[in-house]
Amino acid sequence: MAITMNPTGGLARDAHDAHDDQEPLKTPRKAAFASWIGSAVEYYDFFIYGTAAALVFGKIFFPSIDPKLATVAAFATFGVGYITRPIGAFFMGHIGDKFGRKKVLTMTLLMMGLSTFLIGLLPTYDQVGIAAPILLVILRLLQGLSAAGEQAGANSMTLEHAPADRRAFYTSFTLSGTQMGFILATMVFLPIATLPEDQLLSWGWRIPFFLSAIVVAVGFWVRRTLPETPAFKEEAEANETVKLPAAVLFRDHTPAVVRVILGALVSVTSTIFGIFVLSYAVNTVHIPRATMLGLLVCANVVALAAIPLWALLSDRIGRKPVFIFGALGCAVLIWPTLWAISRGDLMLIFLFGLLTSGIVYSAANAIWPSLYGEMFDTRVRLSGMAIGTQIGFALGGFAPSISAAIMGEGIDGWMPVAALVSAASVIAAVAIMTARETYKVPMHELGKAQA
Repeated sequence: MAITMNPTGGLARDAHDAHDDQEPLKTPRKAAFASWIGSAVEYYDFFIYGTAAALVFGKIFFPSIDPKLATVAAFATFGVGYITRPIGAFFMGHIGDKFGRKKVLTMTLLMMGLSTFLIGLLPTYDQVGIAAPILLVILRLLQGLSAAGEQAGANSMTLEHAPADRRAFYTSFTLSGTQMGFILATMVFLPIATLPEDQLLSWGWRIPFFLSAIVVAVGFWVRRTLPETPAFKEEAEANETVKLPAAVLFRDHTPAVVRVILGALVSVTSTIFGIFVLSYAVNTVHIPRATMLGLLVCANVVALAAIPLWALLSDRIGRKPVFIFGALGCAVLIWPTLWAISRGDLMLIFLFGLLTSGIVYSAANAIWPSLYGEMFDTRVRLSGMAIGTQIGFALGGFAPSISAAIMGEGIDGWMPVAALVSAASVIAAVAIMTARETYKVPMHELGKAQA
């Protein structure tokens, strides 16, 4: 299929999207920006929970049990947010593939914002007893339902608006938004982490949750005018949307769903680095909270630059080699990273932390939106990405809790945790090795047998 040059010098989209040539040339950029800021909002909310779980929740929601068990319990409440994500993926995927991408993106934003704000209002265990952690878990489950549809919806929206030769680059902005959400969440916690312990545990931890109301309002304002994607509109106008997307998905694309589930296990690196490593360094090795939060901010700033560069490389050489490099690199680098933390060597902690989380993990993280989205056709794309990733993320979401449970004694007690990360990363790499390469496949052929 011929690809021609548009008036700005860029490559025009394939014939499947020819009617979209009438739209303003800024639409792909607008879709990428809307996905970026929406993901930043969603994952600001999601990550402030993770930071609070690492630093605060064990002490205020589970104060009556052994400190190690309290840490496990706090991490488990982080993990339960992943339980509802597969359920939410079926629900959000159905809406997105049947009624449109835009409806899903509005729902997820409002649901995440409300549940996060309410967490900031929760009483502690000392105030209401067992009701406190129960309410915390319920609101965390609502966060999980929201997150289930956010990335898949944003990725589908951006992928289907993107020029044919820049699909990885444009969809990578969803993940850049995720990194920005992490940066915002951590930066908000930086000054709060310096508060005296009693103020941090009484009122300080609530501030980031209340601030979510502002970022949700910004995200909603940006997304409200974004048009539906050309690919979905074409399906709807031709009455080719399916009544039960999930049924069609598992009938025609089961191998692809399995690949996405296993590929998503690479996210174990992210959850371990962002949650377990923070707790281990602060609570076990006694590295200052502000130092470790600063490392997390630096790693994500590096990732902001690395993600679009990896995506551009993927648009030139393919999805698979970049993803596989990132996954196998994480399997190796987690060992020196945790070793450096166990020794309290700040220079090596920053070196390996930035290399692992900021650069190498970004290779896999930048590519999966296009890699997974291109495995499915338009009728089931949102469902395929949502269900596959959320089952994989659900498995990875309990990695911090599992790590706290298998953590050994002594200076080398981190080794079982490193082995867990390596195993998950290798599984992800092998799964993607079996996938088709799709970076040159036209939009209308994606997910088809001839692709």
